Amino acid sequence: MHMERVEMALEAALSEAGGAKCPPLLASALRYAVFPGGHRIRPQIVLAVATACGDPNPHHTDAAAVAIELMHCASLVHDDLPAFDDAPIRRGKPTIHVEYNEPLAILTGDALIVLAYEALGRAFSDDPRQLARMISIVSRSVGAPGGIIAGQAWESESTISLVDYQRAKTGALFAGATLAGAAAAGRDPEAWRALGDYIGEAYQVADDLRDLLCDAEELGKPAHQDERRARPNAAAQLGIGGAKARLTELADAAAASIPDCPGAEQLRVVIRAQTRQLFPSQLEQYAA
Repeated sequence: MHMERVEMALEAALSEAGGAKCPPLLASALRYAVFPGGHRIRPQIVLAVATACGDPNPHHTDAAAVAIELMHCASLVHDDLPAFDDAPIRRGKPTIHVEYNEPLAILTGDALIVLAYEALGRAFSDDPRQLARMISIVSRSVGAPGGIIAGQAWESESTISLVDYQRAKTGALFAGATLAGAAAAGRDPEAWRALGDYIGEAYQVADDLRDLLCDAEELGKPAHQDERRARPNAAAQLGIGGAKARLTELADAAAASIPDCPGAEQLRVVIRAQTRQLFPSQLEQYAA
């Protein structure tokens, strides 16, 4: 149900941006970058948190989910550029700069960022205070000092802290998703930060494991990138068994961190199911 709702909201946003007045190649690249998507974990978290809190304004919730996912898609477009990962495939198909060209890929990422804010502006125009709060949540999740842009920037430093790097590169947008879902439902967003932090770290540990254990065909993107680019990797530092144990701890901590709300128990079921899906199938042979 949440997945269908996410796709419909994204479709509405992209239809508006890629209309008749948009340069055709840019319109095509925007759609290519967003559809088909991955698991849409981040926007589904926005919806799940808002639903657990009663979801009094679905229009606000949908816009928050769209903004979070568009920021994520923009980060993937930019991450794949030759200046960064120089990745030829993403989600099992050629990356934007390969399918189109590098200048258009840069513009596509930029346009997705702007579109994220435009979606918020349209949805929250009747509530300036809520709009300001939502813009702050999304901006802190994306920019400096601790958002996903800062996470990418850590790769240009001579030394990288695994904790700081992964908290910014991956965790920040997950925290943004839980905060945005709570805020859209009129709840105190800070109470939901821990849930986002735990899910974000779990996702990163799982991604590090997949980078070590899976091939490019399974991943839908180049494998062994962390080793190739000398980037921190939790599975390499903890060992596969240690990373598996950490993943289990994080899944339990995420479920336990959910604040009191009408749908807390149902949300715990959802969070446990989603975090369990992160476990690569290859982990079964490794002891925790």
